[in-house]
Formats: sequence, structure tokens, C-alpha cells
Amino acid sequence: MLSRISKILRRALSQSLNLTGFSKYFTLREINEIRESINLRLYGHKEQLLYYLRILSFMVSVLSLAAIIYYHGFIQTPKSQWIIQRFIYYSLLFYVIKFFLKVFYDFHPLTFLKNNWFEALLVSFILLLGFFTLLYGKDNVYDFFVQQGFKDVPQLFIIFFQLYIFIFIGSELIKASHYIDRLHIGPAGIMISTFLIIIFGGTLLLMLPEMTLTHSISFWDALFTSTSATCVTGLTVVDTATYFTFKGQLVILVLIQLGGINILAFASFFANFYGGGAGLRQQSLLKDLLSASGLSDTRAILKEIVIYSFIIEIIGTVLLYLCWASTPYDPQVAGIGWASLFHSISAFNNAGFSIFPGGLMYDGIRFNLASHWIIMILVVLGGLGFSVIQDVFSIKAIKKRHRNKWMKKKVQTRIVLAVSIWLIVLGAILIFLIEKNNTLSKLTWAEKITMAFFQSITTRTAGFNTVDIGSLALPSLVLFMFLMYIGASPGGTGGGIKTTTFLVLIKSAVATIRGKKHIESFQHTISFETVDKAYSISLFSMMLIFLAVFLMTLAEPHFSLLSIVFEVISAFGTVGLSMGITPFLSEFSKLIITITMFIGRIGTLTLAIAFLKKATFSDYTYPKADIMIG
Repeated sequence: MLSRISKILRRALSQSLNLTGFSKYFTLREINEIRESINLRLYGHKEQLLYYLRILSFMVSVLSLAAIIYYHGFIQTPKSQWIIQRFIYYSLLFYVIKFFLKVFYDFHPLTFLKNNWFEALLVSFILLLGFFTLLYGKDNVYDFFVQQGFKDVPQLFIIFFQLYIFIFIGSELIKASHYIDRLHIGPAGIMISTFLIIIFGGTLLLMLPEMTLTHSISFWDALFTSTSATCVTGLTVVDTATYFTFKGQLVILVLIQLGGINILAFASFFANFYGGGAGLRQQSLLKDLLSASGLSDTRAILKEIVIYSFIIEIIGTVLLYLCWASTPYDPQVAGIGWASLFHSISAFNNAGFSIFPGGLMYDGIRFNLASHWIIMILVVLGGLGFSVIQDVFSIKAIKKRHRNKWMKKKVQTRIVLAVSIWLIVLGAILIFLIEKNNTLSKLTWAEKITMAFFQSITTRTAGFNTVDIGSLALPSLVLFMFLMYIGASPGGTGGGIKTTTFLVLIKSAVATIRGKKHIESFQHTISFETVDKAYSISLFSMMLIFLAVFLMTLAEPHFSLLSIVFEVISAFGTVGLSMGITPFLSEFSKLIITITMFIGRIGTLTLAIAFLKKATFSDYTYPKADIMIG
């Protein structure tokens, strides 16, 4: 083997050393032979080297992430800023070297590059940028961008390189997600763990000095805010608009996006994007989450979920920008572009967070009716559930129904649409009739109708308010609690017991009264397993609400029972509406509401996934017992 390599090398060196001679005497086959020979010689050390590379990559990723967090979370001195910049540059160099080592050690480098094309693209761009920096000098590169209109070039480059570090870290985490099968904690445990990691990570980030204008926030307030954002609730103990800096608001927005679509969906999508694909455990978990008929459907639905979400949020951002561009309001509050993006993502994910003081009741925004209808549409789309969005808006599904006239939408889609429309319309009519001489009395007819529909829609899961909740009539508050308890639809970004659960309970009650043995909807029979699941979710949710209310009445005796019940149901439904008591809660009550928000977002979903498992049936049954009910 070595003699073959030396023979080829001697023949090449004896000829001209120019590029023409090299290409003439080093054919592609001989180059591959040399590379494979070297690989065979080094094969014994390959696994050991890759093992050390994984360890080093983990250490570099952790240190790089810590450096970026420190850079944005603390006030920087010129020296600390210089150190962090150098560390970021060297981290990028490490990732480049690691990539080339993996290519070198792979027996099929072209296949490796094809499967890791995105990482190869990142490395190529970094090398290209480094080449121009070495060739023309860093100052000349900066001057070039300044001439193109980019002023704060050094800061932009730092942020740019930090984003690259995040991308590389993300790629490492996505590759590590294939080891999810080794956790042995079950789908429900994985779901809970991901949300807990996001919540506590967000809590630590919000506690950094640069995240708040006062450079300080208590642990409980940070935990409450992080949970509210991740669980897309919208309850706040501090004013998002005036308490948090732009960095703090950005952290909240990222938490909303991760919590709304779910981090598992993001991780699996980008795992497919990188070419590695999601593991079987991830696909099985997402199959239950997305109500897919099989593992083969998961990837297609997942792709459409992420793409549709981003497209809807971008369109919402553009439309809100056009609505608010001519609206006179204090520019110190928030830039129009940032406000449009924030509220679009917050609305689609049914989060209810706003960066306007007083929310959407802020002057200049409250009576911008066009923006209210845009937000309503975003809220409805986010609350319908991703399986419904895929069934209604998927081009593939539309073409299939067009070719096959007999084919209809899925039963769940029809149930969700029917229940959602009925709840929205009836809720708007009742709110209009109850509040027309109260909170809506001084408004025009167009404003009254818009406000009635807005509150009917946002009460279900979103939590935005265009009227003073504390001034609402008692019947309106009772109606709000009813709508908040029902919440959004399965697979959506909201909470509550879900619209399908509500319909199954109604259908089951009607069937029981009429003496029917089967429960039917849209010419389909609803299984008894589904009915049992609906009753279990309803029972557990009522027990949770009762327990939370009981504990809060002990901790907050000075608040009225109505305000406490309203607060708890709002937290369980991940709605975010309040009668104004949230900022004045004690630490114990904040903890209760935090747990309620968490269970409201993850609890019913976790129960659904757990009960979707097939039970182990035995061949025997005990004698029947007649028990009096009612």
C-alpha cells in the first residue's frame, strides 16, 4: 500500500510542479486511492479522534453560548468586549477545522457534503469572509460596508458571528437529539422536560441586568414571565412595554415562538432540514402531537406547520405595519416594525403579550379597527390547530378534494371549525348585548361590533383586551370564564379543555339523555375511548381549578372570589386576561398561577399523549355492578 503511494508521489515530483502537471499525473482515481489509503492507515484512530472532537465541541458550544449570554446580558467594558470577540472568532475556527476533519475521515466525502450541505455552506461563507479579511484587511472590509450604508459595521459583524455560533450550536443539539431514545422517560416526560428547560432557561436570561431597564428583576417575577411566555398565556406581573429592554422583549418573543409551536417540532424540522432526519421516538411523539395517521405523515405535516407558521406571521407583520405606519404614537414606546413583528407572533401563538403600555388599549391603537381584525384572524388561525390548518390550507389536500368531489375534510377539522364558529358568533352577540350600554356605550356601531368580536375571539386563548376587564358587567365576566375554560383546539397554540373535548361532552350528555348507545358527529361514530378521555380531561381540569382557587383564597383573602376564579381560569386556559390582581399577587400565589399556566399548556396535551397508548386488555371481566348515578 505504502509502496503504491510512494510510487505515485515520485512520478509526480519528477515532473513539472505546475498545476497542469499536477492535473496530468494525479488523476482523480489516484487521488482517491491516496485518500483511501491514508484513511485506512488512520482508521484505528478515527473513533477516538471523533470521540474527542464531540467532547471538545460540547465544551466549545457551552463556553460560546456562555460568552454570548454574558455579552448581551451584562454591561461590557472595551476589554471584555475584545476578549469575547476573539473567543467567538476562535470558536468559529474550531467548527471549521472540525468540519474539515470529519470530511477527511469520511470514506465518502461527497456523500457527506451532500448530507451536510447546510453546514458546508456555513463553513464556506466563513472561509470566504476570512479570506477577504486577510487579503484586504479588516479595516478595509469595514470601510466597504460603511460605504454601502451600513454604519455600525463592527457591532453588526459581532452579531452576525454570534448568530453563526448559534447555528452551529443548534446543529450540534439537533444531532444530539438522536440520542433521545436513551432517556427512557416516555413521550409525556419528554414533552414536560422540553417545556421545563425552556422555562428555566428563559428565567435565567430575563434575570440578566441588560434585560430590564432597572437592571434587576426578582426570581419569582422572572419565572412567572418566562412561564407565561412559554405557555403562551400573557399574564404579566410587570409591564412588558416599560419594564423590559429590547433584549428582554426579544427573549420573551423567542419563548413565545418556542412554546407556541413547541421546541420538539422545531428540533425535528431542522433535523430533517439538515438531512439527518428525526429519530423514531421523535416521530412517534410528533405523530400523537400532530394527530397524524402514521409516521410517514409526520414529516410532511411538520414541514407545513413550520412553513405555514412563518408565512402567516410574516404576512401578519406586514399587514400590521401597514395599519400602524400612519398611526401617531410615541416612538419611544416601540418601533413600528418591531411592534408589528412582536404582535404578529404573539397573536398567532395566542400569547397575548403586548409591548404597548396598556396593551391594545393604548392610544392610537385601540380604535385602529383594521389592525384588530388582522389580530383576530391571526388568533383564530393559531387556535384552530396545525392539523386543521394543514387539512384546510394544504395545496395537496385542496387538489385532492378537487379531483375527488366525494372527499371531504377530516371529521376533526369539521368539528373544530363548527364549534369555533359557533362559539365566536354566539360569544360576540352576547358580549354586544350585555355591554352595549356599558363599556361599549360611547363607541360607534363599527367599533361596537369589532370590540364584541375581538373579545369573543381573544377570550378563548389570546388574552389581548380592547376594553377594561375590570369594568365589564358580571354576566360578561361569567361568559368570559366559560369561553376561557373551553379554550382553543387540539394541536393549536392555546390552552383550555379544547373545542373537541367540549363537543364530545355535549354529544355524550345528549346521547345519555336520549338513551342512545353510540355518540355520533358528522355521520361518524365517536369511540368510547375518546369519550372517556374527554371526561377525564374535564374532571382533572376542574379539580386543578378548584385546588388553585382554594389555595389562592387562603393566600389572598383581600381579593374577591370572582377575581381569583377569573385569574385561575385565565391561567389554565392560557388566556392572559385579568381583573387587575396579577401584579399584586404574593410569591405563593404567583407560584400557584405559574403551575396552573404550565399544566394548562402541557397538562391536557400530556394526558392525551399518555392515553393514546394502547391499554393492555385481559380476556376476563368482573361481574357487572349496577350503581345509581344522579
